[in-house]
Amino acid sequence: MKYLDAFRTLAKHRRDEIVVTSAGNSGQAWWAATRDTEATFYLDASMSLSTMFSSGLALARPELKIWAFMGDGAFCMNPGMLMVERQMNLPNLTHILVSNRVYGATSNAGLPNYKDNDYAAIARSMGLERVFEFSEPGALERDFPAVTGGNSKGHTFVVLEVEPFSDAEQKLEQPPFDGPELKFRFGRHIEKRTDCDIFGYRL
Repeated sequence: MKYLDAFRTLAKHRRDEIVVTSAGNSGQAWWAATRDTEATFYLDASMSLSTMFSSGLALARPELKIWAFMGDGAFCMNPGMLMVERQMNLPNLTHILVSNRVYGATSNAGLPNYKDNDYAAIARSMGLERVFEFSEPGALERDFPAVTGGNSKGHTFVVLEVEPFSDAEQKLEQPPFDGPELKFRFGRHIEKRTDCDIFGYRL
């Protein structure tokens, strides 16, 4: 499945979910698919912590539904995150692991043991129960809304098997925000959606 095609499908089925992307290709692909300037936090230099960042947000604001993207390169830095995610078991958080079997941010250097890594099996071994895998665009189009759209109990873990970025896709624009602007755009959006005061005052 093409990386960008998968993200365009997800974007089409997105309703009001807050999105957190990991560093590298997922941020580029989500920006290309959505041009979202407020309800997405493009977490640069995330070093495998995009779902931990998202877990804190999901715990603090249970009225929000959150999608957290992570590449398999980042996941391999810290698979122990699944122990935390299973213990928290947040029903409003969906962890979307984008498996392209390479380190996309470093010119598609191959992952160790990439042919045999089974991320869904790793998640199940940590006790996660809501684990789903998609490798075909038709199945993603058909079944993804049911995976994330209901009121299911517990944390959701989704594996997307996609092709690595092509050389042309590696040159896709990065989300064009510096840190302070991104923080304020995203924080103001959360304030509009909830009753929390993130910055201590409202505009």
